[in-house]
Amino acid sequence: MMNWMKCCVFPLVLLCMWQLQEGAQACSCAPLHPQMAFCQADVVIKAKVVAGKVDGEFNNSIKYDIKQTKMFKGPDGHFDTIYTASNPSTCGVTLTKGVEYYITGRLNSDGSLHVSLCNYVEPWESMSVIQKKLVQRYTKGCGCQIARCTSVPCGISSPAECLWTDWLTENSVYGEQAKHFACVKRSDGSCTWYWGAASFKNGLSVY
Repeated sequence: MMNWMKCCVFPLVLLCMWQLQEGAQACSCAPLHPQMAFCQADVVIKAKVVAGKVDGEFNNSIKYDIKQTKMFKGPDGHFDTIYTASNPSTCGVTLTKGVEYYITGRLNSDGSLHVSLCNYVEPWESMSVIQKKLVQRYTKGCGCQIARCTSVPCGISSPAECLWTDWLTENSVYGEQAKHFACVKRSDGSCTWYWGAASFKNGLSVY
């Protein structure tokens, strides 16, 4: 009975709390596995915030001045500013001056970079060594899909999917699979989890 409570009830409560929180804030977006956040983003960079937030050039937005230190995905050139909504209720992200972040974002039609709570934004130093290595490899998995499993039974609908079960196995949105694994396509077209510390050249360890 206790095992059933742990495996089934807690993830449902977690998801409901997430939805209630999003509803209360009027900011609606489900959590994405970091790989999916990478694949869906227009731009993925590492950048340090060099100036605190100021009123942005767009309606209800604020601007941060940044120093881009690495481009993982995106157009040629560097970004020196980033825009977000003015407060969390409209999915605005709060960044700290002096902190270097891993940032996934979208490009506006004028070429400006925008981020929100629906993107994956994380202080670079808080990411594990394995997760930092995975960033270089996520592009190899963009032909795959990652299906969230929040309660049992659950499963994949095609061989090109990986099942994300951190909710069930760790009672956490971002657990072992999110931090240490990538969903990568195999030679037969199917997708599977691979451990990020292994080498693609020599073959990866399957989750």
